[in-house]
Amino acid sequence: MTDAAAARDKRWIALILLCTAQFVVVLDASIVNVALPTIKDALDFSESGLPWVVNAYVLTFGGFLLLGGRLADLLGRRRVFMFGLVLFALASLAGGLAADSGQLIAARAVQGLGAAILSPAALSIVATTFRDGAERNKALGIWGAVAGSGGAAGVLLGGVLTEYVGWEWVLWVNVPIGIAAAALAPSLIAESHAEQEVRTFDVAGATTITLGLSALVFALLDAEDAGWGSTQTIGVLAAAAILLIAFVAIERRSRAPLVPFSIFRLRTLTGANVVGILVGASLFSMFYFISLYMQQVLGFSAIKAGLSYLPLAVSIILSAGIASSLVTRVGFKPILATGMVLIAAGLLWFSQISADGSFLADILGPSLLAAVGLGFAFVPVTIAAVSGVEDREQGLASGLINTSQQVGGALGLAVLAAIANSKIGTSTDPATLTDGFSSAFLVGAGFALLGLVATLLLIRTSDSRAHVKLGAEPATESSS
Repeated sequence: MTDAAAARDKRWIALILLCTAQFVVVLDASIVNVALPTIKDALDFSESGLPWVVNAYVLTFGGFLLLGGRLADLLGRRRVFMFGLVLFALASLAGGLAADSGQLIAARAVQGLGAAILSPAALSIVATTFRDGAERNKALGIWGAVAGSGGAAGVLLGGVLTEYVGWEWVLWVNVPIGIAAAALAPSLIAESHAEQEVRTFDVAGATTITLGLSALVFALLDAEDAGWGSTQTIGVLAAAAILLIAFVAIERRSRAPLVPFSIFRLRTLTGANVVGILVGASLFSMFYFISLYMQQVLGFSAIKAGLSYLPLAVSIILSAGIASSLVTRVGFKPILATGMVLIAAGLLWFSQISADGSFLADILGPSLLAAVGLGFAFVPVTIAAVSGVEDREQGLASGLINTSQQVGGALGLAVLAAIANSKIGTSTDPATLTDGFSSAFLVGAGFALLGLVATLLLIRTSDSRAHVKLGAEPATESSS
């Protein structure tokens, strides 16, 4: 009995370790945003080169996630998780030591690769460590709270570190965390992988999907600068399409495919990934436009803008915990649908911002509404994406949902930035800026409503109800 209790305690300590690693991964997509002006001056960045401090990370993160998830299944989830952590930490160290713009962009790209390796491995360890039902809901609720608040925390922490200790520390903060987590992993996490699978690695499939996703993300990230109708954008999108079609052809003929398409027979998994794309498209860009509105229109300093995210971050954490409990009682479909409605409502509210607005009048209310929506959406969509999936394919399922959210985020930001800039142009007038941001929020609300439609049509109600029954099993056992 004591041994069983000790094993349970060890699993929850392991969850803290895994969530910490995921928090740092999400944090790093946003932590450099506030530091960008300082980095520009310190390393003599050009205007066109500066966005690639963020884009290089997002590009490799989105491009390599599927590969990272499958490597975890085949080579061992703990081993791949630890390798990703060490790579991430070393790249963070190199980034802080960068002497010029090229070195920093290269380090950020390697950081993204490390994140793509460790993130799906961490989520698949959570999914295989905790049994389906109430226990896994609680674990994924904690995971969702940590991951969902990472973006907001990144803006706050980035401002504080840049202001008081220097821009290098927005990267160096990852080094002790990554090394410590890698050192603790063997004592807390048992090794697991797909024992019965053919251990042949699908090199052709891995190459085409990684290059295809990277090309897609690059085209979306750079479309604003290159132009949507430019030769570059059209050419890279065409190359991405060819590579992704080639990937499908290779996978259909492979004896040991990187992505067995049979997994998409799980309608709820497929639906969860569609919704994941739309959650990413609607919400990832929200942080971007709120930051611009606060600093360019309301005149907030970097630290004041960061502190303004605190209510949003706290609301995400609280709502994710509530969502994990509600999913056990009513299933993931109703909670996910509620989350999408709240996100849409929050973004519609944001579309009413004014040029002479304030934090209390224009930011606090919609921030809280959208934050609750994010907590209510992120947790159930993650649970739906890994529910009913065999343990041998948990890394794949984890890589898929992460990829959906990242590609959705890149797509949403590219589309919404184009919409905003079509109204703003080169103007710095607060009223014109507000008009552009308002249009972006309105279209973001449309993405969220599409996510609601996808939830209602693609997520199986029977799978959601079956999940409730699984959640009730431990209580039944303990009472008998």
